Amino acid sequence: MVQAPTGFGKTVLASHIVSGALAKGNRVIFVVPSISLIDQTVEAFHADGITQVGVMQGIHEMTDPSQPVQVASIQTIKRRRIPDANLVVVDEAHRWFEFMGQWMARWDAVPFVGLSATPWTKGLGKHYDDLIVAATTDDLIREGYLSKFRVFAPSKPDLSKVRTVAGDYHEGDLAEVMNQKALVADLVSTWKQRADGRPTLVFGVDRAHAKAIQADFQSAGITCGYIDAYTDRRERGVIAKQFNRGELQVVANVGCLTTGVDWDVRCIVLARPTKSEILFTQIIGRGLRTANGKDDCLILDHSDTHQRLGFVTDIHHEKLCDGKPPKAQERKERLPKECPQCTFLLPVGVSTCPACGFKPEVQNGVEHIAGELEEIGKTQRRLNKAVPPVDKALFYAELRAIGLERGYAPGWASNQYRVKFGVWPNAYRDVEPTPASAETRSWVKSQQIRYAKRVAA
Repeated sequence: MVQAPTGFGKTVLASHIVSGALAKGNRVIFVVPSISLIDQTVEAFHADGITQVGVMQGIHEMTDPSQPVQVASIQTIKRRRIPDANLVVVDEAHRWFEFMGQWMARWDAVPFVGLSATPWTKGLGKHYDDLIVAATTDDLIREGYLSKFRVFAPSKPDLSKVRTVAGDYHEGDLAEVMNQKALVADLVSTWKQRADGRPTLVFGVDRAHAKAIQADFQSAGITCGYIDAYTDRRERGVIAKQFNRGELQVVANVGCLTTGVDWDVRCIVLARPTKSEILFTQIIGRGLRTANGKDDCLILDHSDTHQRLGFVTDIHHEKLCDGKPPKAQERKERLPKECPQCTFLLPVGVSTCPACGFKPEVQNGVEHIAGELEEIGKTQRRLNKAVPPVDKALFYAELRAIGLERGYAPGWASNQYRVKFGVWPNAYRDVEPTPASAETRSWVKSQQIRYAKRVAA
């Protein structure tokens, strides 16, 4: 398995592998996971002088089993007799199909080479022997082969009631949350504020969600196209040309533009929350290709995914997953923090926001209440150490819910947490609001009574 990020040149690498095999008189099968990659691969091979190519995909005009190179869709080749070959190259190999495992087992004497930017699928290590990391996204950004990026996180959807299925959010639950009118409208208003004029891809949850996004952009006078799994090849080509000519400023899509897209994209709108490092990395990768006049890619994350997974440059694995449960990783220390002034996501170790210049003041442990100065005492510090983290996180989540229902300022919950435990709730800043218990409401009421008495005195 060869891991190489977007912009590395996996197609060029594949052409060299195929050319080397042909020079030795060998036959090659090049497997792709989707029909949309068939013609793209054939064109790339022709551009590199590889013209002895046949295609295995439905009723294709280039069907020719006599050719030494066969470009095949996985959906077609599993239903036909597989032609003899001395080498199999698997493109986008993180997209695993049970048939691939069966094929590998039958052809145990034939080398299989997987190519992927994100070969992190569970169990790949059972089928591929070695992982070669050709480069990381961070490597290519530093060397100038990929674009720099900036991330803003303007929205915080409430995902507390969204179920998890097969390691990612349940699509139906997710669509119900993300398709709320306020959230969709915020996508457009934020884009106009931050990214107006940038060629943009928007990633939605499902067809209804992406259609609603398209409609809102169009209502705001912004030209917006739409692509989903049912958009045919010809229409996709038309949309791509319109996008590249600037006739479409935005294209909303549902999981279709995550691979094989080399458009000049200068803004990514992430409106589809995910727990999948693979999907997240593939989505962000669409905006990291360099282009003339492109200083960076702007990422507008309306899904909290960066706060959950970190920056795309933070995600890296040195070995393939063998299917065993992963060991606990200290990932939270590398998660970005949001600037409270402008929603820019700050890398770990950066305190002054490069977007707006805001720098938080160091807290000195002195509390200002009704004209008095009250130092946080030892009792609070002991309480902070004694209460289990899960209970402190729940307490803060309940405070956030109370603050929202009463319309308090955003910092109210944090300050109340500090009153109780003597420290700020930095470790729990990403918890979602949770309906408050009677005990928490009683504590809040007691603090309000205490404050009122002080003011009266």
